[in-house]
Amino acid sequence: MFYNPAMELDRDVAVAVARASLPTGRARRGWDMLSATGIRGLRVLHEGGGFHPMVLSERDGQAIDVLRENAARYREEGAAVVRLDAQRPVSRGGFDYVDLDPFGSPVPFIESALAAVADDGLLAVTATDLPVLAGANRAACERRYGARPLRGRLGPEGGLRILLAYLAGATRRTGRRLVPRLAYVLGHHLRCYVTVTRHDAATPDPVGWIGDSTWEGPRLPPGPAVGPLWVGPLFDPDWVARLAPPSTAARPRELTHLLERWKAEATVPSVLFYEPNEIAGNLGLRSPPALAPLLQALEAAGYAAVRSHVRPSAFRTSAPRPVVESVARSVAVP
Repeated sequence: MFYNPAMELDRDVAVAVARASLPTGRARRGWDMLSATGIRGLRVLHEGGGFHPMVLSERDGQAIDVLRENAARYREEGAAVVRLDAQRPVSRGGFDYVDLDPFGSPVPFIESALAAVADDGLLAVTATDLPVLAGANRAACERRYGARPLRGRLGPEGGLRILLAYLAGATRRTGRRLVPRLAYVLGHHLRCYVTVTRHDAATPDPVGWIGDSTWEGPRLPPGPAVGPLWVGPLFDPDWVARLAPPSTAARPRELTHLLERWKAEATVPSVLFYEPNEIAGNLGLRSPPALAPLLQALEAAGYAAVRSHVRPSAFRTSAPRPVVESVARSVAVP
């Protein structure tokens, strides 16, 4: 009920983030808002290091007993268990790291998370309501996130960008702004790590709408414009470059592959991605162009092109759509 083995890889990422990207030289304060039995927060505490305390909170009576038992062995390292409703912050503005990992939408807890995270602190947010954010239930997305979603193969990344846009608006209401460091789609959930800062608070957020009539990126499904979306980068290249697989990783091979993909992807901050089969379908080609020759041809034409983590055959490129389609025709098998 409270432990999900499928999230092992995602927890590996959280440990890598804690080891590489949080303040050093002093005890860091962390809050795992929805701890359940504590597997994520305790791994970040024990394997990430440097936290004192790591507050683990839960309101469910069944889970809290297991959480206390699990946390007892890490008490000297800084584990502190609190029973509370995470919609109310355990402390205001005092945490270097706040982790919000709900079952479903994070929306009910975002105000509390932002109230708890310190200036220049790191906020990690998960959303598992991917069908809503990816457009399967447009009415729910409009009601919950105030956004019109993308549908189809682009839906998951569109949902990630809706989540970031929502977070950006909520952060603005606290007088601060967010800076995405790492935002990704993994399996059936979305996850983002953002710094919450007062620096350059007057700088507008890259949030907007996209519609096929003016859009020069990957072809969109027919219909009205979608958004508001975060149309800025999903990755901070320098930040992502510091991530490395910890020796304690549960899935080291998968984590290494994922980190390598993100590091490459961070160099091409384009919005949305292409896939050879979709290009072939749009152009009426007999078969999709092979991915490797397509990327090589785009690079030879002077554009950046890298594979994306979002889908197995997806790629990002700095080339506009007419160039991508022209190059695809040139490398496709007649």
